[in-house]
Parts: sequence; structure tokens; C-alpha cells
Amino acid sequence: MAVPPIPAEWAPHRAMWIGWPSHRDLWVDNLEETQGEVEALVRALAGPGREQVKLMVGSTEALAGAQSRFEGVAGVTVVPGLFGDIWLRDTGPIFGEGSKTATAFRFNGWGGKYEYEFDDTVATQIGEQSCVALSRIDAILEGGSLDHDGAGTILTTRQCLLNPNRNADWTEEKASAVLGEALGATRVVWLGDGLLNDHTDGHVDNLARFVAPGVVACPIGFGVDDPNTDVYNACAADLAAAGFEVVRIPSPGRIENEDGEPVPASHMNFLIANGAVVVPTYGNVEAGEAARGALAKAFPNHEIILSPSVNILTGGGSFHCISQQEPA
Repeated sequence: MAVPPIPAEWAPHRAMWIGWPSHRDLWVDNLEETQGEVEALVRALAGPGREQVKLMVGSTEALAGAQSRFEGVAGVTVVPGLFGDIWLRDTGPIFGEGSKTATAFRFNGWGGKYEYEFDDTVATQIGEQSCVALSRIDAILEGGSLDHDGAGTILTTRQCLLNPNRNADWTEEKASAVLGEALGATRVVWLGDGLLNDHTDGHVDNLARFVAPGVVACPIGFGVDDPNTDVYNACAADLAAAGFEVVRIPSPGRIENEDGEPVPASHMNFLIANGAVVVPTYGNVEAGEAARGALAKAFPNHEIILSPSVNILTGGGSFHCISQQEPA
């Protein structure tokens, strides 16, 4: 029996999982600040008529603090768990149509770069908490490396999915076959490289996202020194050649770490929720407002919420990376 395609993210959700920053050794200088940014995201998601948030706390030490912070907040359930880091999009399962099933791939720490205890058990924990049976796939894959249109088309990048540090024998043909069997993909659209200095090896959720059937958003460089302008333009050209309508979303521009190196800040790591799209910002107010305006045209029936993600980004990702939806 053919597997139904994974629903598009804009389809209604019965719940939204969010990872809670839980380990001071990973957030040495900014745990409280990072928790504050995640709290703002959770409260935006749990607004009236929006999401039932399942906030997964990854250590017993962090549990009481999270419970106290969200006590009495409607729409938020604090879920005890165990994980190394908060990137549930990559470590958790990918839920199918109606959340009747979920698919769990193997996880190897983004090609062996960041291997933390319990991260390879997150899919099992979420499956058990959601009472959803897991279909286990004997291949390595992170959820952030894919984006779905709800009708069987998947976007991905060669830089990540064909990287030998995941599945050494994968070709486009073999990967497409696995995605078809596991996730109901009928078409896989291959993009090239992701953002500069992205330790995920170019996850597509920082680069290109479906915003409607046949319509894909990708960034356009902001400022003369945007380090990813050429990558963005190549992505837009590839998408147009593949037959998509392309919506250009202003990028955050050049964002640097404390050593002056560009970091993979992206407005494309927005999270589509019931009734809202929450967009990460990185301190550039003008760029954030430009992204808000572009996304408002793409999502006319959603509230576009800008929320800071400066501290979350120091861990390597943003809102989409720390979340995973259960389709209704």
C-alpha cells in the first residue's frame, strides 16, 4: 500500500512539539537568554485558537524550572524527556497524515559532528508520548533536511542528503526511492548548497520553504556584504527551472558570531503554526520588517509574528529546528 504524502506544514495541527533548552554545559553563557527566546516562541504559539504546545524538557534538572515558568499557561503541556540538544525537527519523528503514523529515521549527530546522549532516542520518546506507532527506516536523515508541499513533492539539498557522512552509498536515485517508500514522495527536487557555515551541511529549512502548492520561498540577499547572496540566487534559479513560482524573502543580512565569522542566520527558519507564522529575527530590525512584509503576502490568512532568535542561533539553529508538528 502506498504511503500518503507528509502533510504540508500549513495544514492544521493537533499539537506542536518544542524543545526546551535544558543543559547549561551547552548554553554556557546564555542559557537564561535562550530560554527566554524559546518562552516567547511558546507563548506566541499557544495564543488563542493556535497550538497545543508539547514542551519537551531534556533533563530532570531543568524540569521544575520549565514547569514553574509555564504553570497556568493555557495550551502548554510540559513533557519530561531526555535529550542532548533541543533540535527536535532533526531528532524527532516525521508525523504522517492525521498523525496516525510517524516515521523515524536513524540519527547520527549531523554526520558525527555533534553526538549527544539520548538524541538518538528522541523519536521513540515522542512516539510514546503521542501514542503514535513509529515506522523505522534504516537510513540516516534529519527532518530539517526536507520540506514538504503536502502533495508528494519534497525539497532537499544535495549538500546534505548526499553527504557521505550520513549514507555513504546514497545517490539521487537511491535517496528518492527511500523518500518515496518512507514519506510518500512522488517527486524530489534537488537544490545545491545551503548557507555558509551551517553545521547541518545545508539543511533546506534554512534555504527554501513551500508556502503554498507550487510556490516556494527562498531568500534574497540583504545588504552588500550578505555572505550567502550567490547561494540564494542559485537556489531561486533552480526553483524557477523546476517550475515553481518563487517568492523572495529578504535575508537577515550578514550576522556574525563573537569571532567575526558569518553564522547561518535565516528568516527561512520560520515556523508555520495554526493561524500564525513565527519568524526568527537576529537584531537587524529593517531586515526583519522586510521579511515580515514579504511573508504577509505569502500567508495572507496568518498573523506574521517576529520573535528574536539571537541566542538560539548560537546553538546552530532556530524556531523550525526546535519544533515538530503533529498534523490534525
